[in-house]
Amino acid sequence: MASDLENKAKEAFIDDHFQLAADLYSQAIDLNPKSAELFADRAQANIKLGNLTEAVSDANKAIELDASMAKAYLRKGIACMKLEEYQTAKAALDTGISLASGDSRSRFASLIKECEDRIAEETGQLPKEELELPSNAIPMQEEPVNGLSSGTQDVAPPKPKYKHDFYQKPEEVVVTVFAKRVPADCVSVDFGEQILSVSINVPGEDAYHLQPRLFGKIVPANCKYIVLSTKVEVHLAKAEPIHWTSLEYKETAVVRRLDTSSDVAMRPTYPSSKPKKVDWDKLEAQVKKEEKDEKLDGDAALNKFFRDIYKDADEDTRRAMQKSFVESSGTVLSTNWKDVGSKKVDGSAPDGMEMKKWEY
Repeated sequence: MASDLENKAKEAFIDDHFQLAADLYSQAIDLNPKSAELFADRAQANIKLGNLTEAVSDANKAIELDASMAKAYLRKGIACMKLEEYQTAKAALDTGISLASGDSRSRFASLIKECEDRIAEETGQLPKEELELPSNAIPMQEEPVNGLSSGTQDVAPPKPKYKHDFYQKPEEVVVTVFAKRVPADCVSVDFGEQILSVSINVPGEDAYHLQPRLFGKIVPANCKYIVLSTKVEVHLAKAEPIHWTSLEYKETAVVRRLDTSSDVAMRPTYPSSKPKKVDWDKLEAQVKKEEKDEKLDGDAALNKFFRDIYKDADEDTRRAMQKSFVESSGTVLSTNWKDVGSKKVDGSAPDGMEMKKWEY
């Protein structure tokens, strides 16, 4: 069945129906999720559609499944170059050329040379004029499949399964994906120079992907993520201390550098569409006060009372509470260490009941 879908996907690709091809590859992957070939081919379809971060994610998965597949590195390199991620692209292409053979090696070499030129331009090592192509030069084409030309079409993005948000500090951006009770082994996070890829694949559920091109560049080696019971928290180390007005890259965005010496700059900032600014520190203090003043009834109130006593008690009081409670089988709770410290605390059954010892 997976092979039939793969053949149909290739036919759709040949007919320039790239979205249909991507959908068919997705169906084939659901049936055969260990096929590196399917992920590499879907990466190419996503490149044609302009879904570049998805293409990088698919190429990464193909490399994970088969680290010797040269075309997976090629497609990652092409997608990263289109995202202007030249360092990441060059690293992928350098690995791919060592695995390639025949005419494909020249393709790798050409792309590596372009990456080196772009990196040199970014770092100011070469004047921009030296990188301009002559008027009679033929621009490099995208990787052809069976000699066919490329094409694109508009595709409506699917509704995300989980919500996400972010806040920032001068040195990092923290992205939160609100996914509850997700096993850590079902979460995959990849970092690029300006790419974040978060994938959540829980068996029996639809897969979730967050793959934005980021507002600013990051340092992948210093990035990390944590899977908690209520969320997945991703920490992105900024390459430079600028203020991110959004999580995703925008060509028209105004870049503002942060003054890291200012106390105000050290506070996390949160995105908001409201003109009125929110004092998050004040809001957090208010929530904690409400929790402390919350009125409880019955056993909940009694348990809270005992917890508060234990939390604020000194070491002797805590020892007395622990010893009396354990030795009396939960029927006595004393706070006087001098009274219970030197003797065994006997249990006291409530009226109408009697104490019994369990035999082990």
